[in-house]
Amino acid sequence: MTERVLVAMSGGVDSSVAAALLVEAGHDVVGATLKLWGGESDSGCCSVADVDDARAVARRLGIEHHVFNFGDDFDEHVVEPYVADHAAGRTPNPCIECNRHLKFDRLLRRADALGFDAVATGHHARIVVRADGQPQVARGVDPAKDQSYVVHVLTEGAMRRVRFPVGHLTKAGVRGEATRLGLATADKPDSQDVCFITASGGRAAFLSSRISTRPATVVDRQGRTVGSVPAVELVTIGQRRGLGLQGGGDPQYVVAVDGPGATVTVGGTADLLVDHLRLEAVAWVGAPVRGPLLAQVSAHGEPRPCCVDDRTVRFAHPQRRVAPGQSVVLYEGDLVVGGGLAAS
Repeated sequence: MTERVLVAMSGGVDSSVAAALLVEAGHDVVGATLKLWGGESDSGCCSVADVDDARAVARRLGIEHHVFNFGDDFDEHVVEPYVADHAAGRTPNPCIECNRHLKFDRLLRRADALGFDAVATGHHARIVVRADGQPQVARGVDPAKDQSYVVHVLTEGAMRRVRFPVGHLTKAGVRGEATRLGLATADKPDSQDVCFITASGGRAAFLSSRISTRPATVVDRQGRTVGSVPAVELVTIGQRRGLGLQGGGDPQYVVAVDGPGATVTVGGTADLLVDHLRLEAVAWVGAPVRGPLLAQVSAHGEPRPCCVDDRTVRFAHPQRRVAPGQSVVLYEGDLVVGGGLAAS
């Protein structure tokens, strides 16, 4: 069935090929680049050059191209919560919140207003429909580029209207298609890191300009002072560097952060391991699944066998602690069945 599809074109090769494949399939395609971040950026996205690249690809494909300014929504739903989470001692996932609120909510609402049947992106993920008609996010074919973790937040309504045209391709396959089609983005490097955090200033410079940071004492498991950090708000679970520790001895990692008490606790490798974690803001695709499942706690992390008891993830084998605020995505095989946030 032919659809009228609005394609989110970031200026990268994945979204370029997504648009091209939809055009080749005979759909009525329009490209749209989202203007989200208006501040300084050197991460390779949200730039004038990206808009130009997306426009050039649209011209090559013979489709319309528009720029939607969603900067206010981005500040409200991504940047401000990112800052607030750090101030509260949590480690947020801004790219997931951008997908939740911008690409698969705000853009979908704009598509509705303009009469589109569907929205497409260049994410390496798939949407499959179970025998009972329930749609689910599934891993992309390329395990090295799979992005199901960052799009696991799609609602059922969004899953029915979102298309992932490159989810069945490897990254090499995507670049091969771009070369075949003569797209200007065929050899463009992937964008990296958070778009509003610059490589030159980093997270510290960004946050210190928006919140007051406080120094903290670093103590070992016995409570003895062993170092210090200039900003407790920038410390995260599992961190090893920048703790002011003396050299030598076994590696030490952050195992606990007490923001109000301005204290960071470090321990050895064994102290970093846990056999369970608590979740908050849990959402399931359909009915809750107890197990056996796989839990993934970062965008490119190794899925770990587990089961879920109420809101507690119990690992089959001890795993590294997860920073509060990090997304924990639950899989049954390659299918996303639920997810939540690591609790404090």
